[in-house]
Amino acid sequence: MIRHILLIQFKSTATEADVEALMSLFEAIPSKVDGVEAVEWGINDSLEGKNKQYTHSVLMTFRDEQGRQNYLPHPEHDALKAVFRPLLEDIIVFDYSL
Repeated sequence: MIRHILLIQFKSTATEADVEALMSLFEAIPSKVDGVEAVEWGINDSLEGKNKQYTHSVLMTFRDEQGRQNYLPHPEHDALKAVFRPLLEDIIVFDYSL
């Protein structure tokens, strides 16, 4: 199993509707890409103030390495990036295996 974590900082021009539409695209990925087991979406609510302007996170779970390899070049991933990139100020991507 592989966890794929995104820490997201949106541009100031990204609207709530933009972010909600993006969230819907992310949440649909498990039904469209073989090997993507789950997607969780969250908004930072830490009281520590150490998020460095990253306000949202996505946690994807891949069944295995093949699941990750299915996702990365998949047309649904490309469609997601087409919506995501214009809204994105910065991102951290971090994967780890369980």
